[in-house]
Amino acid sequence: MRRISLYHLETLLWISRLGTFGAAAERLNTTQPAVSARIRELENQIGFRLFERAGRNMALTVRGRDFVRECEPLWASIERTFLQSGRFEGASGIVRIGAGEIAAATCLPPFFASLKADMPRVTVEVEIDLSHGLLQKLLGANCDLVFLAGPVASPNIETAPIGAVDLIWIGSPSLAHDRGLDSASPVLWLLHRHSPIHGVARTSLEEAGHGAATINSCNNVRSLIDIVLAGGGISFVPEIMARDHLQSGALVRLRPELDRAIPFHAAIRAQERDPLVRDIFDRAGSLRMTGVSPDP
Repeated sequence: MRRISLYHLETLLWISRLGTFGAAAERLNTTQPAVSARIRELENQIGFRLFERAGRNMALTVRGRDFVRECEPLWASIERTFLQSGRFEGASGIVRIGAGEIAAATCLPPFFASLKADMPRVTVEVEIDLSHGLLQKLLGANCDLVFLAGPVASPNIETAPIGAVDLIWIGSPSLAHDRGLDSASPVLWLLHRHSPIHGVARTSLEEAGHGAATINSCNNVRSLIDIVLAGGGISFVPEIMARDHLQSGALVRLRPELDRAIPFHAAIRAQERDPLVRDIFDRAGSLRMTGVSPDP
């Protein structure tokens, strides 16, 4: 009888899902030579080649694709059995999670603490980026789960809403006394144009009559707030991230009638088959952004 271990199948399926031996090695928290060795062992056991070289990459053979198709339901059933029985301590590997700065500063710290308590052997890798970059990383299988601002419309993405964040115009008290956003030529600082918040801010500016104003940009909310604190201009930021400064009087809120809100979502690839990633996604769907508006 052929002796095939579960880690052989796990390795094969992750190569199939992620596309390269290197990506599978990273996901499985091992090395690329170890992954290659596992595939050689598996090929020796089943008696045919699973991969062939295609340029610089390795591609599944015809028989390899058929073997993967047969094994996927079996592996999914095994993983589901472990996870549904609550044996999260047995789950292992690397889960790559992407998040924007706002989610990372609000609802995610306790979420990550809960994950590690339930899944101590799972390595969580967190990457902070703008929503545009996170979406590309998710579609490119460089992230398994991401937290995005703004609406997400893609047939390749499955989302779960986690609330909405209030966006407000802020300025230092001195600038507010100089009319702030109502001045003839306000000094404006917005998040980078790749952030969905940038587009929301531009719409708000048009309503205020400043649609043609010169825009300075930064890709970090905390840096924007620091610029405003230093009297360098006014900005459009999540209220939750400026709240302490507003309460202390170091910042003031400008033109509340121009406030907006932006929804947030947890997202995975629609074709995601890994029960561990899906379980984490289900948990993420119960999150609510801290200090936010009701869901729109």
